[in-house]
Amino acid sequence: MNAELSIRDLWAQVEDKVILKGTNLTVRAGEIHALMGPNGSGKSTLANVLMGNPFYQVTKGEVLYKGEDLVAMAPDERARKGLFIAFQYPVSIPGVTMASFLRTAVSARRGIDKDGLMSLAEFQKLVKAKVAELQVDPAVLGRYVNEGFSGGEKKRAEILQMAVLEPEIAIMDETDSGLDVDAVKIVAAGVNRMYETSGRTLGVLVITHYPRILKYIQPTTVHVMFDGRIVTSGDAVLADELDQIGYDGIRAQYEQVAAEVAHEGEVRSAGKVFWVRH
Repeated sequence: MNAELSIRDLWAQVEDKVILKGTNLTVRAGEIHALMGPNGSGKSTLANVLMGNPFYQVTKGEVLYKGEDLVAMAPDERARKGLFIAFQYPVSIPGVTMASFLRTAVSARRGIDKDGLMSLAEFQKLVKAKVAELQVDPAVLGRYVNEGFSGGEKKRAEILQMAVLEPEIAIMDETDSGLDVDAVKIVAAGVNRMYETSGRTLGVLVITHYPRILKYIQPTTVHVMFDGRIVTSGDAVLADELDQIGYDGIRAQYEQVAAEVAHEGEVRSAGKVFWVRH
């Protein structure tokens, strides 16, 4: 079946603090979604829930991936089934080279026996092609995972991981965080190249605070999150509007729409869909 990530009325908390308060979002194969919102709105919490971080407790709702309960899956099972998450702050793994890490990861992704690995010749052929495709310095393969990497190198290394694993749905959590414009362009070019290489079947969720990366990765849909749930959605023009009026402007529009209705549902206004709940 085609990959689909469906988030329905999701509530989640850390200890006693409720952060997600009824999030709804569906990402299908071939779609590129952008999830935006101010700091503290719940974007990274959603990413942590999707990756299976045990510190985040789902208290209500469901997350389905290919029709199966994602929350019940272990993080490695999610990856094996074709879900990829690029972290906002990639961790370093001293003593483990990128080549060794990638060979182990792609072997697991392809269902090779847990005690075995794909042949060295096959792996070298694969990674050589991906390194060339993404214009990554081949020397990175001999370095320890993220050890001593700059911010840009860490993000490019994650794009290489994604290219090798060939996921069906990719979630990019603040991938542009801390990057200069040139590094943002390189990362975006890598994502776009993989999208095209997949025959435009790769589903992508770009979680970001700033709209600048969306100048280089063209989303099919843009969502804005406030206080733990998505309040409005629109096309790429919504990101441009955010760039001009900021989150306070969008919040004011939402609050105006909310004040004019007395029921729960969707309200279409100025090319956007506001999700209003009372």
